[in-house]
Formats: sequence, C-alpha cells, structure tokens
Amino acid sequence: MPLLEQVLEKYPQQVKLVFKNFPLGNHRFARPAAAAALAAGEQGRFWEYHDKLFEIHNRLNEGSFLKIAGEVGLDIPSFEAARKKPEIAALINRDLQEGKMAGVRGTPTIFVNGRRLQQRSLDGFSRVIEREIERSEKK
Repeated sequence: MPLLEQVLEKYPQQVKLVFKNFPLGNHRFARPAAAAALAAGEQGRFWEYHDKLFEIHNRLNEGSFLKIAGEVGLDIPSFEAARKKPEIAALINRDLQEGKMAGVRGTPTIFVNGRRLQQRSLDGFSRVIEREIERSEKK
C-alpha cells in the first residue's frame, strides 16, 4: 500500500491530504500532465488518472494523455475541452506560485501543518503527526 494511503488509514480523523500541482520546468510534459489530471478530476477521476501518469512519468508524450483518459473511462470530448480551460491553467499557476513561496524545489515535497517532512516513511509521518496532535491538544 502506498505511503500516503497508510498515513490516511492510520489517522483517518486527524489527517487531511491536500494536493498541489508543482509541474517541474525541466519536464516538457509536466504542465500538460497537470492539466490532464485536473481535467480528469472534473469527471471524478483525478487520483486514478494521476496515478497512471506517475507510472509512466518518464515516458510521457502527447498521446499518453488520451490513452490514459480512455483507460480510466473518461468522456474524451469533455476531457479535451477541460484540459484547455483557462481556469485549469490558472489553478496550476496558483499552485506553482504557492509552492515556490513555501520553498518547494522538487516533487514530491510533503508538508505537515506547514512543516516540511524530512523523513518520508510511516514512522517519519507518525512522529510529526503525533507531535502536531499533541501541540493542538495543548491549545
């Protein structure tokens, strides 16, 4: 089971996952991939599409986006229209700016209550989450 799923399973009431786009400038298909995933999200298939993108991240090409859309059962004309929406481009730009302001330099970067997670393991997450839970209970 992927690490983030383990964390969400261990802390179902205490943890909320927030995903932000941070397409890397040195990856030719990063921004189109982000737009495609958000377009898939309009049909309720963001995570399914996202996961398939990451499975082939180093082999992406323009044809990959439609192929994955078909694999996850998207309505292709709606998907294609959504990919081009200015609102999707604006959301990606906003996420990218927020990431830059937070000091993000690469992906994935994980924060827990605004603190960058250094140790990406279940134990690492647990230590930080338990500390944050304890801190919030003291308030």
